Amino acid sequence: MNDHPTRDRAAEATGGLDPRRSAGRLVAVDAARGLALVGLTAVHFLPQSYPDNDRPTLSWLLFAGDSAALFALLAGVSLAFSTGGRRPRRGRDLTAARAGIAVRALLIMVVGLTVDYLMPADPPAVNILVHYGLFFLLALPFLGLRPRTLLLCAGGFLLAGPFLIHWLGDLVPEHSSANPTFAHLVTEPAALFWQLTLTGTYPAVTYLSYLLAGLAFGRLNLKGLRVQARLLAVGLGLAALAKLVSWVLLYGMDGYNVLLYSIVSLTRADLDHIIVFGGDGPLPTSSLWWQVLSAPHANTPLSVAWSLGVSTAVLGALLLAGREFGKWLLPLTAMGTMTLTLYTGQLVLLSTEVHYSSPLLWFVACLVVSALVALAWRHAFGRGPLERVVSAAAHATTRAVADRGTSRGPDLPRKPLG
Repeated sequence: MNDHPTRDRAAEATGGLDPRRSAGRLVAVDAARGLALVGLTAVHFLPQSYPDNDRPTLSWLLFAGDSAALFALLAGVSLAFSTGGRRPRRGRDLTAARAGIAVRALLIMVVGLTVDYLMPADPPAVNILVHYGLFFLLALPFLGLRPRTLLLCAGGFLLAGPFLIHWLGDLVPEHSSANPTFAHLVTEPAALFWQLTLTGTYPAVTYLSYLLAGLAFGRLNLKGLRVQARLLAVGLGLAALAKLVSWVLLYGMDGYNVLLYSIVSLTRADLDHIIVFGGDGPLPTSSLWWQVLSAPHANTPLSVAWSLGVSTAVLGALLLAGREFGKWLLPLTAMGTMTLTLYTGQLVLLSTEVHYSSPLLWFVACLVVSALVALAWRHAFGRGPLERVVSAAAHATTRAVADRGTSRGPDLPRKPLG
């Protein structure tokens, strides 16, 4: 019999890590997830440009594109924690963990597909949950890889994904709704597949770069000061390099003029708008020079590199801040422990379109209510309601698969892959 059952159950809940040693790290990761939710809230509720001109608002400059990328990166970190952290599970344990993650992914997709029924034809937000669930499923083969191999894979998706979108985007079936429902699984399954993987707002072929990078980070000693500082420095460097290269290619190597004349009907105002705000859907395919843009949701190599750098820097900064100021992060931390519930609630509110009359008021109200509800719920119950349901189903599946494997005899140890 185990001498420390409580400690072992807590360690299992944090991916095999001792919670006493990982508490600071998990607080920072939850705070980062809460900040990502704040960013998505700002993008969804607040206007992207000022009414008297086409200049982007501060909220758009701070959060557009990067909040979704941060969510995906933190999903990778969470996957790492739930599969052993720095000591990845192997063999039967990894198989059981994969089964639980698959159930978690499918339930998240069910929530997303259900909420999408409420969204109007011209939606105020594009629901990330269906895409998010697919990211989890696509990450399953990568769970046993070493951090270095994971980073190489992330780099591969960063470089190859945008060109797959560029070359194949016009050849695949076009989807009819930005927010798919269960009906689309039946009426246009092929279009839905390509929407989630290639042509949607959050295409898996580029977003896997964020998730796999996060998975690699979660395999590191995130409690170490050196690792935290490196994440911050590397993230800032990558983001700055992406913007610099984009600017040089656009304005120093005549890329701007090439793009301007690549489409007959394109005006300077149109091009300037795309450079700042991104396109309405996938970028034009008239020239490969479109791939030098770094606009939000452009899904080009440089836009992905920028958002990956920003997300990495945010994680590093909050890990560093959590060392001394963890208590000050409590509102973000509380929101970060129930983002599925809060995000779903926000989508329901957005579907009513009441926020259009007073966007700033609704944004502030939504943030305040979200923080207060999260703090109260965390104090009283711990995890959020949707998180409890999803986690219970995932953990039950993991235990069932592990127990079935145990009845077949011990599993031989395996060397790490990659």
